[in-house]
Amino acid sequence: MNEKWKKVDRSSMPTAEDTRPGLTYWQDVWRRFRKNWLAMAGLVLVILIALLAVIGPMFSPYSYADQQLELSNLPPRLAITKLSDGLYAYVHKEFKLIQVSEDGDVLGPVKLIDDDLVLRTRTYELDGKEIKFDYSLANKKGNKQKFSDYGYNYRIFVDGKEIDPTPVKTTQNKTFVLGTDRLGRDMWTRTLYGARISLSVGVVAALVNMIIGVIYGGIAGYEGGMIDNVMMRIVDLINSIPLMLIVILLMVVIGKSGFGTIIVTIGLVYWVSMARQVRGQVLSLKEQEYVLAARTLGASKSRIIMRHLIPNALGPIVVSMTMSIPNAIFTESFLSFVGLGVSAPQASWGTLANDALGAIRSFPYQLIIPSVAIAITMFAFNFVGDGLRDALDPRLRK
Repeated sequence: MNEKWKKVDRSSMPTAEDTRPGLTYWQDVWRRFRKNWLAMAGLVLVILIALLAVIGPMFSPYSYADQQLELSNLPPRLAITKLSDGLYAYVHKEFKLIQVSEDGDVLGPVKLIDDDLVLRTRTYELDGKEIKFDYSLANKKGNKQKFSDYGYNYRIFVDGKEIDPTPVKTTQNKTFVLGTDRLGRDMWTRTLYGARISLSVGVVAALVNMIIGVIYGGIAGYEGGMIDNVMMRIVDLINSIPLMLIVILLMVVIGKSGFGTIIVTIGLVYWVSMARQVRGQVLSLKEQEYVLAARTLGASKSRIIMRHLIPNALGPIVVSMTMSIPNAIFTESFLSFVGLGVSAPQASWGTLANDALGAIRSFPYQLIIPSVAIAITMFAFNFVGDGLRDALDPRLRK
């Protein structure tokens, strides 16, 4: 028996200092948040979008208002046609030639020397060569179209000799990465400026939620009684007025629509849901023993609310703030889409989508780009909000 058992030296046994150190509440929240890969992916996307919005336009050679009408409606990918040795062009859907390099750099419009609207031909001059663009085969009335020998509804002649207009390659537009809009403005730059406006609106909504909603809901929940009833009836009144009606009324009062109108609108209505949530949390927390102890020690009402009740309700508050950001972004995009948002030439994802409606069949990328930007941003913030909700729930702590 003695051979099977060995006495352990007490000095080799683990002490209290050797055990795993305890985690604070927020350290434990971060530990659980990191385990949620969707939440981490959303956080990375949010940081990336914020960085692109802040520093991205600084590296663009164009501003959101720069126009180049000769280069309007250029797609993100160019089908390049070879005119002759060393000369390449992009045949635009509007039947015009744009000079490009073999690698996809836009060099500019080809010089137009004659435009015959009767014969439906255009004559260009490029590096001493005469290029005749014949689009008479294109039938605008929608009847059965005719095609050239190469299968296209247009023909190209270089110095009188017809060439095959079949694109030699399709490559990325290196000058305008996301293409241009109907006025020749760079879609990449305008999308980045749209991110600035959308994220600014989201940050303002979060700040308004934190400042107004938390304080208002905390006071209503702690005071209770008649004060609570009056304050909540005010909330019900504000919540009963449609957001669109508030925007229209503000436009009448201010005299114009724009970014300032959206900020004021959000400041008036977006704190309502937060106030309700904070009130509910405070109602359940104000009967706790630590609140009674604070009262006994003579703490003021404001100190109890700001130092004891609000910090203990911080989990739901943070989640609600995070969820309010995508809602505010979508609201701003919708208002800009219907013409009640930022004014031209300012770029917003909603205004970009609105500008693209007229050419959605010919140039669908102009609508796809802002739509994808809105969707990615909303998904990212929602993933972060879902991850925070799970990480801040004490019932899930392990």
